[in-house]
Amino acid sequence: MWASVGDRLVVHGRIVGQQDRTAEIIEVLGISGGPPYRVRFEDGHETLMSPGPDTVIRHFASEE
Repeated sequence: MWASVGDRLVVHGRIVGQQDRTAEIIEVLGISGGPPYRVRFEDGHETLMSPGPDTVIRHFASEE
């Protein structure tokens, strides 16, 4: 898994009725674009993430 600043992480809900969450990658801390990533969620919360299998990366270039 690799990403760059500006890409988005989409974390899918794990239980019925739980909404997906989207976070923007604001810093890549791993080697060659790998995790962990510092991210900012839509509500302004910032945290470090090492995405799991329930997470998809949406690359910034593919959103144009």
